[in-house]
Amino acid sequence: MNHSATRDHCAKTPLAVAALALSMVLASLGTSIANIALPTLSSDLAIPFYRVQWVVTAYLVALTLSVVVVGRLGDRFGLKKMLLFGLGLFALASCLCGLAPSLRALVAARALQGVGAAFLMTLAIALVHEAAPENRIGRAMGLLGTMSALGTALGPSLGGVLISVTGWQGIFLALVPFSALCFALVYRVLPDSGRAPAPAALRMSALLRPGLLPRLVANLCVAATMMATLVVGPFYLGFALGLGTAATGIVMTVGPVISIASGVPSGRLVDAWGAPRVILAGLGALVSGAVALVLLPMVWGLWGYLVAIAILTPGYQLFQAANNTAIMADVAQAERGVVSGLLGLFRNLGLVAGASGLGAVFAFGAGTDVLESAAPSAIVDGMQMTFLLAAALMAGATCLVRARAGDDATVKFGPNP
Repeated sequence: MNHSATRDHCAKTPLAVAALALSMVLASLGTSIANIALPTLSSDLAIPFYRVQWVVTAYLVALTLSVVVVGRLGDRFGLKKMLLFGLGLFALASCLCGLAPSLRALVAARALQGVGAAFLMTLAIALVHEAAPENRIGRAMGLLGTMSALGTALGPSLGGVLISVTGWQGIFLALVPFSALCFALVYRVLPDSGRAPAPAALRMSALLRPGLLPRLVANLCVAATMMATLVVGPFYLGFALGLGTAATGIVMTVGPVISIASGVPSGRLVDAWGAPRVILAGLGALVSGAVALVLLPMVWGLWGYLVAIAILTPGYQLFQAANNTAIMADVAQAERGVVSGLLGLFRNLGLVAGASGLGAVFAFGAGTDVLESAAPSAIVDGMQMTFLLAAALMAGATCLVRARAGDDATVKFGPNP
């Protein structure tokens, strides 16, 4: 076995995939762990809540604005090298967050941390083909989806424990040793991917390739729908069903738990059935879940809501694993970074659209911006309108992907042996 073959064999191990998974967990933790600290920050720093929210917003804005540039840097200087740089940046920024003497310094450090997270999220996906064998790419993509959901779900609970023991500074400083561990793992188990320069015409094609845009737009629509559940769910559970804060929180964990459990099985289905079929299956479940959120809670109340979430969430994981696999399989090695960045950009734009756009639809359907004082029936009306629109978005995404499926006839995305 020659040197390059040996290096490739060593790279494509479970440990290599685990290194990428840990990168994804760190970036997701960075997203959600700060939310639980906002009341404490507001109290400790004697600052109004609307200003403290910039601690979360700065991270998300920096992450969203950085992903495509980060992907291009990965293609230019090497995916592994830039992932290591991102881990170092994330660790430094986390340390600066924990040591920040003022809100302004904390917000600046959080923005820097968001840039570091962009390296982690974007390049982890771009490196999957170098970390996993071809017949397990879907499984690896599913694992990254699981780890993203796990990091998002763990953030509030882990943050709450750390704040009670160390104060708000501890939620940021705790990320430093995990970043160092991930840095060592990536350095040890992933090969030096180096640069893969491509001809100018090829470098120009990643925004321009006709088959890419439909899948990116579908990714945006799916992210918007999932964000809508996080925006609308607490209002429906708390104000329409009358659940307390603790009970609402418990019910809201059902979706993330299902997402964690369904990520790897979704990836296995991608490897077994092929990405195009699983994309359509996932979108079908998303359409069904959105329609179920319109109908079932009106009949069965809380149980109807839970059944609808149990339909919707696995559809999201099926779509994510398959869509990411299909997009990255269609991309030359020299473009994997920037295309992974585009995936992240459209996903984040979808989250913003879900929070703002579908959130506005919810308020319009409820007939008031003061949702806390709305009647239960108004909350229900708002939720029905929101998820009717979400179902339409999912149906539109399905049409886009079906149109793309005709182009896939010449591409080998079938089941792997």
